[in-house]
Amino acid sequence: MAQPTADLDDLLAEYSALTEQFERRGGYELEYRLDQVMAGLGIARLARNRRVATLSGGEKSRVGLAALLLAAPDLLLLDEPTNHLDFAALAWLEDYLQGYGGGVIVVSHDRQFLNQTVSAIVEIEEHSRETKHYAGNYDFYAEIKAQERIKWVESYWAQQEEIWELRKMMKSKANTNVFARAPRDNDKFAYTFKAEKKQISLSRDIRSAEERLRRIEEDPIPKPPKELKINPEFDPDALVSKTPLTASQLTKSYGGHCVLNEVNLALGSTSRVLLIGPNGAGKSTLLKILAGREQPDNGAVTLAASVTVGHLDQEQETLDVRGTLFDAYRGDRVGDWEELKAELLGYGLFVYEDLHKPAAALSVGQKRKLQIARLIAQGANLLLLDEPTNHVSLDVLEQFEAALLEFPGPVLAISHDRRFIERFCANESRADVWEMREGNLRRVTEKVWEA
Repeated sequence: MAQPTADLDDLLAEYSALTEQFERRGGYELEYRLDQVMAGLGIARLARNRRVATLSGGEKSRVGLAALLLAAPDLLLLDEPTNHLDFAALAWLEDYLQGYGGGVIVVSHDRQFLNQTVSAIVEIEEHSRETKHYAGNYDFYAEIKAQERIKWVESYWAQQEEIWELRKMMKSKANTNVFARAPRDNDKFAYTFKAEKKQISLSRDIRSAEERLRRIEEDPIPKPPKELKINPEFDPDALVSKTPLTASQLTKSYGGHCVLNEVNLALGSTSRVLLIGPNGAGKSTLLKILAGREQPDNGAVTLAASVTVGHLDQEQETLDVRGTLFDAYRGDRVGDWEELKAELLGYGLFVYEDLHKPAAALSVGQKRKLQIARLIAQGANLLLLDEPTNHVSLDVLEQFEAALLEFPGPVLAISHDRRFIERFCANESRADVWEMREGNLRRVTEKVWEA
């Protein structure tokens, strides 16, 4: 009879351990926490018994994030958690992580999110794969990076000046004629002795300069890339028409679902428009139609004769990845290949070794940089941008954003990046906010990104 008692004791011990684990992980509050998390991430409307396979990509991402948060692990590993979140869900997630009891490691390019949630940043250098640690949030990191760039530029030009001085000195000493004055008969020995000493000294100086120059050339300070500029010579007056783009009565449906319902819009020669709306509202579809990459079911888009459209698409469908990175950059452009390579490398987005990589093997971030390079080289005078800051590494992001903000021509941009939106809409006399919802386009005045 002892055996059943022992089995019961084991079962009770296991039950006690599991009960303790259940309580520690908030099992009794699970329903409450489930409601809280689903509401916070904007998926409370989803039926609890709905199959995951029937959800959209954005909904699946948010359900996965909700499941992870409910598990409450000691360490959260989050890879781009702000993707597919609207402004209210972003704010909720920031509050949640600020009060989270465990550790959090996050991969993110959302600067506002990083400002609100992290206390340190580890940067991985793309080419050397070396890591560098920065204490503090994103703003602190950005400030240190700016100081590092200033120091880099100063060090580079100081080294270039040293190289110039070394070469000048070597040339000068090599040309020195130590026998410029003919010796007197009674002074030949003394003159020759002095000349030889001087020759030895000159040779020593030249060898020292050559050695210094050799060490510099073996490990030179790389030239800092020039600042990114998008069509810096662009003159808004060159757009001739005061309304370079108009769209009338645009309609588009997929499988019986109306995405665009008789949409009308016009962009002026200096328009700056932010397009917002829920995921799946048709924002990307509208940009593709305006760029001529997709046809509407009804309606028309009219471009003035002088307009060159630059379209940055979110899905990276505009890239031809059948060849190398350089092939994808060059496209159908004619000209000297070496000059085009120098042009691409001059943007500071890639190194020479990258040029011959298969474009299809590039990471999403590298493909985004390739899109940026093509946008700059295109010389467009009207920009249609779908999430322009997505997948852009932080070291490039600030420069690219500044180039976009300095662009004087018309811009229509879709973005969920609150830092970009704040800067893009800073000049409220110039920036408009349009919202796509249920197939309709309307102008809004409230700053919904500050939810």
